Amino acid sequence: MSSPLAKLFGQTAMYGLPSIVGRLLNYLLVPLYTAIFAKPADYGVLSDLYAYVAFLVVLLPLGMETAYFRFIQQQEDTERVFNSSFIPVVLVNACFFLILYITNPWIAKWMLYRDHTEYIILVGSIVCIDAIASLPLAKLRAENQAKRFMIIQMSSILLNILLNLIFLLGYFNPSRPEEGIMFILIANLLASGLKLILVYNIIAKVKFIFDWDLIKKMLTYSWPLVIAGFAGIINETLDRVLLKQILYNPDIPNSLEQATAQVGIYSACYKLAMLVTIFLQAYRYAAEPFFFSQLKNQDRNAVFVRTMNVFIAIVCLAFLFVSINLGVFKFFIRKEAYYVGLNVVPILLLANVCLGIYYNQSVWYKLSNQTKFGAYIALIGAGITILINVLFIPMYGYMASAWATLLAYMAQMIISFYLGKKYYPIPYDVRKFYLYVGSAIGIYCLFSLLRMGMNVPLKGFNGLLIFLGNLMVLGFIYLVFRNERALLRINKR
Repeated sequence: MSSPLAKLFGQTAMYGLPSIVGRLLNYLLVPLYTAIFAKPADYGVLSDLYAYVAFLVVLLPLGMETAYFRFIQQQEDTERVFNSSFIPVVLVNACFFLILYITNPWIAKWMLYRDHTEYIILVGSIVCIDAIASLPLAKLRAENQAKRFMIIQMSSILLNILLNLIFLLGYFNPSRPEEGIMFILIANLLASGLKLILVYNIIAKVKFIFDWDLIKKMLTYSWPLVIAGFAGIINETLDRVLLKQILYNPDIPNSLEQATAQVGIYSACYKLAMLVTIFLQAYRYAAEPFFFSQLKNQDRNAVFVRTMNVFIAIVCLAFLFVSINLGVFKFFIRKEAYYVGLNVVPILLLANVCLGIYYNQSVWYKLSNQTKFGAYIALIGAGITILINVLFIPMYGYMASAWATLLAYMAQMIISFYLGKKYYPIPYDVRKFYLYVGSAIGIYCLFSLLRMGMNVPLKGFNGLLIFLGNLMVLGFIYLVFRNERALLRINKR
């Protein structure tokens, strides 16, 4: 009984290693970025550009990764399935880049980068290459070629980091921050290009034979996932775009710099919530093919329940660890000008806990071929995000963005749970949800009261406080261990 669960977390480690290492290395680049970009506004430009990257990375693969995983379970000719998923992605991305190249001046003006049209071309090139490479990488995941997948991803990540260090430490002029942004984008482009080169042998075998019936079926399955993904990325990154667009007033001097500074502060502090997001990304790489592989398993519901219990425990632990040790993690941000935004970190961490639970719950509409519900749920979340940001950013700035993220993900989690009970019932252990999430929030609240009682500001560092806080974290670990002992015994067998 334990083998499926053990396999999932083993695959999470294998597929997630590149993501974990990459995120951690990028995490370690934050001190470099916040050091070279002395003004939060300069770092804000980079964060704003990568917000658009996040949108396009979701849209341009057309949801074909998930469709590919689903249809290879139904079709004997898996190569035909791959061809039918890969070809539309290539054609769409080729058309997208052509349109982007032609309309570049107008797009740059709208994005408030009138003098830097080269940013738009670089961003477009990165997302198109990544979208095309996503299908060959999905094929490796489906074929359980975890080692090769890991090597390709790690090679790309390490090249990106290496080029960042070479460009920024060797050639960057601090008086020209736009050069630093260009260097970072070029490093990303070259790293993405390497990924495409390393999967070329898979691409070279593609036969441009169109199975229109299969393509239409796959697109019918995937388009709600694209909408869901797009709506999801609205929840994740639109706040950075809206912060800049809403707070900017052309009639006020230095308004653009002040608005972009808000983006920079928010984005830098968002990086401190990365321990949860690292695990989420790693988990997602392994989870999709794993969940589909359980379709023929009679005991699949039990596997899903055990997976959910362990998952909630892990993300709650990550929430606690970062929140309680924020006085240590803040040192990764080199400039004190960014510390004013530290109060968003616990909110964003908790938001990602809700998002992770939602990811697990989403198995019901994917396995039951009711992906339209994923689109509906994500659109509701996106609506909440947009509404709260538009209404409250003018008054509360990035704090409104943080609370919008939490409320949107919480709403998606709750709605998905009740819809899942109706359309694809999985007997989740709700008691453990309340136990783990409630305990984590309770411990953090107790720690916050202790911090205020010791008169330690959020950005302050107090050794005794951190020691006491981590004793509370150990208490949470013990709680999880007591409740999951049976599972651990099963795994040993």
